[in-house]
Amino acid sequence: MFEEQATKVKITSVVILVGMSSMLAAVVTDHWAVLSPRVDKFNATCEAAHFGLWRLCKKSIFIVEADPQGKGCGPITLPGAKNCSYFKHFTSGEEAEVFEVKTQKEYNISAAAIAIFSLFFMILGTLCVIFSFGKGRDYLLRPAGMFFAFAGLCIIISVEVMRQSVKRMIDSDETIWIEYYYSWSFTCACASFTLLILSGVALLLISMPHMPRNPWETCMDAEPDTLD
Repeated sequence: MFEEQATKVKITSVVILVGMSSMLAAVVTDHWAVLSPRVDKFNATCEAAHFGLWRLCKKSIFIVEADPQGKGCGPITLPGAKNCSYFKHFTSGEEAEVFEVKTQKEYNISAAAIAIFSLFFMILGTLCVIFSFGKGRDYLLRPAGMFFAFAGLCIIISVEVMRQSVKRMIDSDETIWIEYYYSWSFTCACASFTLLILSGVALLLISMPHMPRNPWETCMDAEPDTLD
């Protein structure tokens, strides 16, 4: 790998590291969306909720006055009794509380599975980048770029599945929530998609063979033919 090429790969690796950190933060946290019921009266308790790929947390909040941000029951950062229920992905029903809305569970299982694929592609891409610094192994930058691009595509698909999940929860008659907004975990997922896609494209461009700046460069570099 040429020195100039190695420098570009190192700069891209920093961007990849930020994208991976954002993606991991989104996957392991449960602040993708905040749900709120209608608040008709004050000096009473209402139940807001926030959820991620793995669990849904309900929080009882005592409302004294209207939320200045207009988000109904909240903000979610107010103190209150909190109760979290894990979605049934791979655990038994006896070991975890299962959220009772069937469609919501199916959406979250799909989003979580896609996010796991994204993590798998990120691991493969990272290994390719590390090994590409070896002598004569710069060809690994091309599959690395593809793996990171695939990881970005997976996470944006997971984001879209979660958006549909929120919409179904708001529209469902089985839930009390009528208002929602996307929180910081959702922002991390969107940021990781952007960074991973850009990094993947950058690695693909870096791995491309050098193109001559002038038409006669190739002719000048070519070895002269020898006459027998």
